[in-house]
Amino acid sequence: MTTQDFHPSRRTVLSGSAALAVAGSGLLPALAGPAAASEKTATRSDSTKGTKPMLQGSYVTTKDGVQIYVKQWGPQTGQPVVFSHGWPLTGDAFEDQMMFLAQHGYRTIAHDRRGHGRSSQPGFGNDLDHYADDLAAVTEALELKNAVHVGHSTGGGEVARYIGRHGVSRVAKAVLIGAIPPIMVKTDWNPDGVPMEVFDGIRAGVKADRSQFFKDLTIPFYGYNRPGAKVSQGVIDSFWMQGMMGSLLAEYECVKAFSETDQREDLKKMIVPTLVMHGDDDQIVPIATSAKAAVALLPKGTLKVVPGAPHGICTTHKDIVNEELLAFIRA
Repeated sequence: MTTQDFHPSRRTVLSGSAALAVAGSGLLPALAGPAAASEKTATRSDSTKGTKPMLQGSYVTTKDGVQIYVKQWGPQTGQPVVFSHGWPLTGDAFEDQMMFLAQHGYRTIAHDRRGHGRSSQPGFGNDLDHYADDLAAVTEALELKNAVHVGHSTGGGEVARYIGRHGVSRVAKAVLIGAIPPIMVKTDWNPDGVPMEVFDGIRAGVKADRSQFFKDLTIPFYGYNRPGAKVSQGVIDSFWMQGMMGSLLAEYECVKAFSETDQREDLKKMIVPTLVMHGDDDQIVPIATSAKAAVALLPKGTLKVVPGAPHGICTTHKDIVNEELLAFIRA
């Protein structure tokens, strides 16, 4: 394990629970108004059970009949870089990184998690095991080898669980950005974690009025509540649109997945070189109990702290993220 800061003199460390607690407690809508679930659904399919996943158009059908939306940019002969997005977003959240790396000769791939974006909205499987298996189905259908897997936030947990369940035979390197492992919630072994009450509040906000909740969430997500922050209405609108494309049920159930899943063993199994990138002003996933704890468990982990960067670092600090990704992949 090695650690490298961009500007050590500017670096500050958030307390384990205060950051998300402040963000979470300020996001709960005062009024309730259940959001309507999309009509797009999926059911278990016996006809696809046990069959090899295949890409048809822009969709991969998993073994349990869920259709996962996939998009690919860049040359098909380039080394694959696979992106796993955070909650409650879609693969579009990585468009800046995808275009940058595609223009440097890489085959960039992003999918929408089950229950999110353009993928099916099943009433089952909204947990990290299924997310990881869906990612495995995508890599198998696209016949990916020597891939670099990049996960942001919940997507980082997805990448870690994918390697934990499916190994590294198709994986060259991994990148965890603002990621949730090893665990977010406060436990006996994670005493500085985020109290369960915060996640109960997030669930309540999503259930009551997720449309307003997502608009409110963008403020700490992108650090727009910080002095001097340059607020982009376009970024806020994009976040809201991506969030509202998903299933209310899936997004509600995903809160448990991203907050309560113990990923210590997954991290230990990540035997490929792994870059852990985190902003030290992340108000959603506090750095002390995520990135710093994760890198201590990774066999080949390197921590890069970006001073002043919020949770939405891939957008607000995209130039830094892009250059660091390129350098890490090329190394």
